[in-house]
Amino acid sequence: MVEVDQQIVPESQEIEEILIGEYDPHSHRLVEKPTSTIETFVHILKAALGTGVLAMPEAFKYAGYVNGVISTCLIGFICVHCLLILIRCQYVLCKRHQVPILTYPKLMQLSLQAGPPFLRWLEQPSLWVVDMFLILDQLGICCVYIVFVAANIKHLIDANFLELDIRIHMAILIIPFASIFLIRDLKTLVPFSQLANTVTIVALGMICYYLHQGQLTFHGKQPMADVRFYPLFFGTVLFSLESVGLIMSLEQNMKDPKRFGGWFGILSIGMAILVVLYILIGFFGYLKYGNESLGSVTLNIPRTEILAIIIDVLFTVAIFMSYALQGYVIVEIVWHQSLKEKYPNKKHDLMYEYAIRLLVIFVTFSLAILIPRLGLFISLLGALCLSILGLLFPAIIEICVSYPNNYGRFYHVILKCSFIILLGLFAFGSGTYRSIQDIVLSFRKS
Repeated sequence: MVEVDQQIVPESQEIEEILIGEYDPHSHRLVEKPTSTIETFVHILKAALGTGVLAMPEAFKYAGYVNGVISTCLIGFICVHCLLILIRCQYVLCKRHQVPILTYPKLMQLSLQAGPPFLRWLEQPSLWVVDMFLILDQLGICCVYIVFVAANIKHLIDANFLELDIRIHMAILIIPFASIFLIRDLKTLVPFSQLANTVTIVALGMICYYLHQGQLTFHGKQPMADVRFYPLFFGTVLFSLESVGLIMSLEQNMKDPKRFGGWFGILSIGMAILVVLYILIGFFGYLKYGNESLGSVTLNIPRTEILAIIIDVLFTVAIFMSYALQGYVIVEIVWHQSLKEKYPNKKHDLMYEYAIRLLVIFVTFSLAILIPRLGLFISLLGALCLSILGLLFPAIIEICVSYPNNYGRFYHVILKCSFIILLGLFAFGSGTYRSIQDIVLSFRKS
């Protein structure tokens, strides 16, 4: 990757404008194993199609069936728009600095460098702050996946064979998780994401089939719930759809990145499909169970029924297959963007990368095994990381990249970004409040 510090310095403003106009960052990218448009699309679907979709009926309980549908569409639109901001601003700054690619931390740094003077002191701290949030977020997701798979396997084993502590199941799972995580590139991971997507769609189809057994009724269901509960809905949908670190990596590894962004690019199409799936599960799940909707719709299905067991098995397989994709971002940051340049001896690159991958396995499994109620603390971490990475930072980046003369008519860019910043603060507050509340209640019950 070309370093930003090695940019071409033109002798005049006219030459600079010519160079910027001619330089196409996409044509200068050198990716060892780029993914095709279809392969990237498969990864996009898997990036946000996880366990969050199972919580949608409960989310609709907090919003109401009319408000839930409208709000899910709006939140999906905002999520896509913020991701498109990052992709577009990355392209603008790549042209401006004559480099083929910019990581999220570099994008943040160069944006602040070019933005309003009162923000420029944040230029250097932004590098490690963005990396820290990205790593913490992805570590949290990996830990949740481990706990989810282990808990489902424990439920099946306990019911049919013998009872074992969940930590024993986690220890046994280290080997299969390590095997899939040692796959080093996104292209080789495509079949796993495709299988995970297929299995998830089948499981969701089974859930929809079960939801339509019996009578679905609007009686006793609210079109709009008490506004006090709306933050719980907002946090659930936002944190289920957001996957900013992985989305950035997917775009940067793509063979034809011009097809990624835009309102008709594969990112927008993929997210639109996901929003529809989220609405279907949330809407019909709420009509079926109403105020009895639980944190996962599978918990409303009698656990002794064969359908519930099959759904659990399918989601267990899908989440297991997704672990390597979520962990990819951690290795990309720690090894490819940070440590690799410090070890010029290319002969040992493969050994160092595998060592880092094994370290990630060790850290995530250690956290999952050693920390009680890990999921509650990770929810708190997710509220912090995703509201900042997915909403606050993209808005700040666009304000800086547009500085000083590209804010549009009536300064609509400033107005829009200010709204997104306020929304990010709301997401942070509501998500943090819900997470702390759950943590306190959990410890009081113990």
